[in-house]
Order: sequence, then C-alpha cells, then structure tokens
Amino acid sequence: MKRFSGVDLLRELCLAFGPSGYEEQAARLILEQITGAYDDCRTDKMGNIIAHIGGGGEGYAPDSPKKIMISAHMDEVGFMINDITEEGFLKFLCVGGIDPRVMPSRGVVLGNEDKRVKGIIGSKAIHLQSPEERKKIVKADKLYIDIGARDKEEAQKYINLGDFGVFDSDFVLFGSGDRFVKCKAIDDRLGCAVLIEVMRRLKDTGKRLPFDLYFCFTVREETGYSGAGTAANTLCPDFSVVVEATAVDDLAGVPEAARVAKLGEGGAVSYADKGTIYDRELSEFALEVARENNIKAQVKQYVSGSNDAAHIQRSGRGVRTLALSAPARYIHSPSAVAALSDIAAMEELIFAMLSSWKF
Repeated sequence: MKRFSGVDLLRELCLAFGPSGYEEQAARLILEQITGAYDDCRTDKMGNIIAHIGGGGEGYAPDSPKKIMISAHMDEVGFMINDITEEGFLKFLCVGGIDPRVMPSRGVVLGNEDKRVKGIIGSKAIHLQSPEERKKIVKADKLYIDIGARDKEEAQKYINLGDFGVFDSDFVLFGSGDRFVKCKAIDDRLGCAVLIEVMRRLKDTGKRLPFDLYFCFTVREETGYSGAGTAANTLCPDFSVVVEATAVDDLAGVPEAARVAKLGEGGAVSYADKGTIYDRELSEFALEVARENNIKAQVKQYVSGSNDAAHIQRSGRGVRTLALSAPARYIHSPSAVAALSDIAAMEELIFAMLSSWKF
C-alpha cells in the first residue's frame, strides 16, 4: 500500500470512482491512507468509515468524555443507467444535482465493482437543431451515453441497468505556481484529504486531547440520504465539524455579497445555509483561531446550498455544529476548481482549533 500526501493524495481521491451509493473504491482508498492514524476504526451498515482517536491527559473525563465528530463525505455526483435503446445508447438518471448544461460531450466512466466502461454523453448536434431547440437547455432525459456499441445486444455485454457512472476527468494543476486544481469530485474529496492529513498530524504528535475524536468519511450526501445522520445518531457527539466544498461565484460582474466566498482566501465559515443555522459560538471560535494563528479564513457571504450538517445538527438530542468549506468554482461538474492554499489553510485551522478547543 502506497501512502500519498499533499497534492498526490488529493489526486488519488478525486480520481477514485465513487458516486452516491457506490462509494466502495473511494472507501478502500481512504481506509488504506488512514491506516495507523487511529486507535480503532469501523465501517457501519451504511458504508460510513468511522475512525476513532481517543482522548486523554488533563481535562479528559474517561467515564463521560466529550465527543467531536469531524466529517467529510466521500461520494460524488454521477449517473445511473436506466435504459438501453435498440441502437445501443444508454439512457440515464442523474445521481445528485448536476446542471444539464455541463453534460453534453463530456466523457464518463460507467460500471460497478467488477468493470469500468468509458463513454461520451451525447445530444443532437447544433447543426441539426431547429432555431427553437437552440434556445432551450437540453434536459438529462433527452441526453444519452454512447459507449460505442453497435446495438442493444452488444451494449448489454458491457453495461447493465442499474450500473453507475461518474465524469471522466483529468486532474490538472494550473495558474501561477500551479495554485489551482481542476478535477471531478473536488466536492468532497478535498474534505476527505483534509481529514486524512489532520488525523496523521494528530497521531504524529502523540499528544492526547481532552476529548474523543471521531473522523467520519460519510456516504450519500449528494442525494440527500445522508449517511452522516446515521453516524451522528450512533456516536451522539457533543460537537461536529463538517468539512466541505462550497459553490462560489467569484467572477467578474457578480456583486460582492453574492460571490459566496473567494478562492485563495481560506476556508469559508458558515453562519447559515439552506439547511442549517450554525452554532454561532463555534463559528466565531473558528474565525478567532484563524486570526490568532495567522491562518486565512473567511465568512461565507451568501445563504446557499446545504450539506451533512443539517442531518448531524438535528440528530439525537442535537449537536453543536460548524461548517468549514473550501470555495470551489464550477462545482458538480467534471471541471470543479479549488485553490490548493485554501485546502492547506483548512487543514491548519482544524488542527489549531482542536489544539485550543475551549468548549
């Protein structure tokens, strides 16, 4: 088993096959990379990976320890095959929220645990469209996936109904000093990378913190059927930190308040989104720790989106919850873009918060 770190770890995670409901390859990679960085680890019935680092030292109450759950989801948006035409083309449903405008002509990888088949999402060429058709967005049910099959019989040799797929995307570093990364599954494999690096740092220091830590790599966030909710109900944590990617619009012509957050300015701390009103004291603590340690962080400026925090916060008797998100352009596409400096800043901030936790 090869241990990856930094950009190499992010690359391996992003390129792994792991649409919602089919996270096994991503999960195997994560389990390999966290080996030796926990006290105990288990995979629950939903498929969540829950890695535990026990507390100790001054302030630790072994009979009733405080628990902090730190989570990132390992699933990505994708597709499920629901029909094969007589001509051998594949019809599909979207798994998670994908803008149909980003799909035509994109490469995909389809299959299951035993196979991988490449294809292209196709639609009628613009030359053949009527003037009215050109004005409309082509919806997913009008698109198809071409795997090069001669007919239905040949397609069925490679693909079955119910097989899943994801975008086929290169991992590309670009910009001055290779400061940006482009790939599929930035949401939320970058969060998984942050958790892995924080776990390793904690184990390397050998220091025991005065609370129990549970690092949860969760499933099915993109479909809303949150595995994180199940994990939280099992663990009953006192606090949770959700590590995510957030869609941003930091582009020319967009009003400042509507940009959500800016690439290169650190992780975005949320006060509210469409699913959660966050624990204000935790949000202020995160920003305070960032200032004290000269770590870049920013406030998420726009109430948009939702994530696993909504399920965790309302689990059991309630959980005090914080969300820290990396700004990501073109999210839920094969070309999501994030800043490497933001990912590094989030790792630093979470480590610093745990080291100075005051609750």
